[in-house]
Amino acid sequence: QVHLVESGGGLVQAGGSLRLSCAASGRIDSNDAMSWFRRTPGREREFLAGISWSDGSTYYVDFEKGRFTVSRDNAKNTVYLQMNNLKPDDTAIYYCAAAHPEPYTGGYYYSSNYAYWGQGTQVTVSS
Repeated sequence: QVHLVESGGGLVQAGGSLRLSCAASGRIDSNDAMSWFRRTPGREREFLAGISWSDGSTYYVDFEKGRFTVSRDNAKNTVYLQMNNLKPDDTAIYYCAAAHPEPYTGGYYYSSNYAYWGQGTQVTVSS
């Protein structure tokens, strides 16, 4: 069982930055992967970025590549999402998720591959 807790959300002006954190408790090992998704009202939860717990390989959705950076601290069982140049369209609830075992490369994008989810953290970007 894995328990995930996100933090770092809040209100920021357009052009600003935030770093989200997701602390995992329970069993996270080299077979796992962790990712970030977000959900806006009326839309499906969408994949943003993921990272392999074994070798640190990262995966991004194309339209966010360059603004968002995912990283991990294995010792702290924590994954981060650095978000720069934020836009009002980035306003959403951001979730971290853990997958066991690690999905195949293309599988990172599908929320159905993740068994564990955090409660989410709200990010609001004002114009």
